[in-house]
Amino acid sequence: MKQRVAAYRQALQHTPLVRAAGVVRQVSGLSIEATGLAVGIGEQCTIRLPAAAAGVGGSAVVQAEVVGVNPQGFVLMPYGPTRGLATGCEVTASGSRAFIGVGDALLGRVIDAFGEPLDGLPKPETQLQREVLASPPKALQRKRIVEVLETGVRAIDALLTLGKGQRTGIFAGSGVGKSTLLGMIAKHVKADVNVIALIGERGREVREFVENHLGPQGLERSVVVVATSDQPALARVRAAYAAVAIAEHFREQGRQVLLTMDSVTRFAMARREIGLAAGEPPTARGYTPSVFAELPQLCERCGTDHGTGSITALMTVLVEGDDFNEPVSDHLRATLDGHVVLSRQLAHAGHYPAIDVLQSASRVMPDVVSAQEQSLALQAVGTLALLERNRQLVDIGAYEAGSNSQLDQALAVKPALAQWLQQREGGAARAQAVRQLQAIVEKARAAAPLAGQGAKA
Repeated sequence: MKQRVAAYRQALQHTPLVRAAGVVRQVSGLSIEATGLAVGIGEQCTIRLPAAAAGVGGSAVVQAEVVGVNPQGFVLMPYGPTRGLATGCEVTASGSRAFIGVGDALLGRVIDAFGEPLDGLPKPETQLQREVLASPPKALQRKRIVEVLETGVRAIDALLTLGKGQRTGIFAGSGVGKSTLLGMIAKHVKADVNVIALIGERGREVREFVENHLGPQGLERSVVVVATSDQPALARVRAAYAAVAIAEHFREQGRQVLLTMDSVTRFAMARREIGLAAGEPPTARGYTPSVFAELPQLCERCGTDHGTGSITALMTVLVEGDDFNEPVSDHLRATLDGHVVLSRQLAHAGHYPAIDVLQSASRVMPDVVSAQEQSLALQAVGTLALLERNRQLVDIGAYEAGSNSQLDQALAVKPALAQWLQQREGGAARAQAVRQLQAIVEKARAAAPLAGQGAKA
């Protein structure tokens, strides 16, 4: 009896006897101003709708997050539809930040930003909860990147070699093949787990990506986190952070994780919406200062840590108007460890994947490949640069064979090199790709002198 009374007493001590609530004062677009609660940025809140507004089968509450605080109260943004929301609605705070369920139960599943299933299957039975917003590993606790990550794409593996834990951007305009290249890599990359974040995608493209680009083989070891373009900005931002939190869980288990995000530009656009709603001043192209503060925070959570696991991040960057110097692209190029640029000109010529090697770079390549492989890559890139510099001269027929021995070598290697750079299916072994490239370069060296002798004769 005494034990039971003690248990009741303890339960009462931890039970709030007074429920604090605020009220909605103003609704402007997706910005909700409320008063009456002491809350902090990032805190989760529930807004209770009037009974009549919920309707038959509708939700009686709206989940929201605090995005701004001012002397008059605080600013909320919703995670879902706000139909029926009005002034005077009750607001209660949970006192906690956002969490997401993590674990192996997520493998092979397609979920939303809250961990709810989108594939028609039961909700994943995760045993652990992880905070969506977390701090990145400290700088000196990170291990150096020393191992190669094979993607199955020849042009990347041999000329722009990635390391396990590297963060790379895939830069391109719309319709150039970013999502297709991501699907090819996700299906064939040599990683333990894929975490794929589809941020702001069209609803039609989500199923297309999962079934066509990823396929059953790729989905088996993947977690797909989706926030489509019709969802509020806060849901799109949360989906990006939820994907990173899931990847961090697998990294802590010592696994090699590939995190692909399509696209980080739409994340920035969603963050711009939130910043403007919270009252931030717009800067370059309307982006608020918080956008350029959050992009490094998102990227820095990827990479290596003190353990044996790593998160290799591939983030697509949708270049507005094919302007590679627009604010988000320029900022990310300086933040990431490398960039792969897709060219619209190559795509129109039927060159797939449309990787512009001359505009791309991998900052960790010297640390993960041998000196011989690095020299081979430099020779191939130098050949491509020489061909590009003299392209117009050759196209109009003004170049005479034998005038420049280096250009003769480049022209001799051009057809084979162009064929090697193109690839319709992924899964090419890196060692074989390097051997093929070596053979092409050596063949060109032997052929160029003969071409020069023939021209002199």
